[in-house]
Amino acid sequence: MRKVVVQEFMSLDGVIQAPGARDEDPGDGYPYGGWTAPYTGGGDPRAREFMVTNMAPADLLLGRKTFEIFEAYWPDHAENWPGILDVNKYVVSTTLEGDRVAGSRWPNCRLLRSVDDVEAVKRSAGSDLKVWGSSVLVRSLLERGLVDELVLMTYPVVLGTGKKLFGDGAEAAAFTLTDSVVTPDGVFLARYARSGEVRTGTVGASDTP
Repeated sequence: MRKVVVQEFMSLDGVIQAPGARDEDPGDGYPYGGWTAPYTGGGDPRAREFMVTNMAPADLLLGRKTFEIFEAYWPDHAENWPGILDVNKYVVSTTLEGDRVAGSRWPNCRLLRSVDDVEAVKRSAGSDLKVWGSSVLVRSLLERGLVDELVLMTYPVVLGTGKKLFGDGAEAAAFTLTDSVVTPDGVFLARYARSGEVRTGTVGASDTP
């Protein structure tokens, strides 16, 4: 079975909207597009290695808005993301038409109508399914317990407004930190793997009589 890997640039207060550019996603008058730009990583080789791993070619799973943003950009800048033209792209939408997606100038796109369709693709053969952005889709995946890994690149900034990664309704689950790097300018790069159910207890209590 394929893994669903959610990869997000995120503020300290959980905002994932428009991290890369001022005009990336200005919906609802969002004022902070491009909030990751001031943080360069300081040339840290471990951070660079972490990001190279994240950008390795794999099939993409995207919501409609992120699909449209990526579709407008990456066909003209494919040299910056090797393999991005070749991988399969699955877009989950109830409003886009199948012919529109199949005929995209971004090759190898396929329309999915529901999270049930995502689950069917997850059971099929192929690479991991990497999710970028796609806040509405990610919340649906979390509610259904379909997220196997979280790759969170958390920036030391509080934005106070914008689309957030987490909302109420996510299926409770424990995750284990499997890799992490802190850049010189304070960005926390972390990979978490789903590890089972949430365990509870009482802090400071002893199990011995």
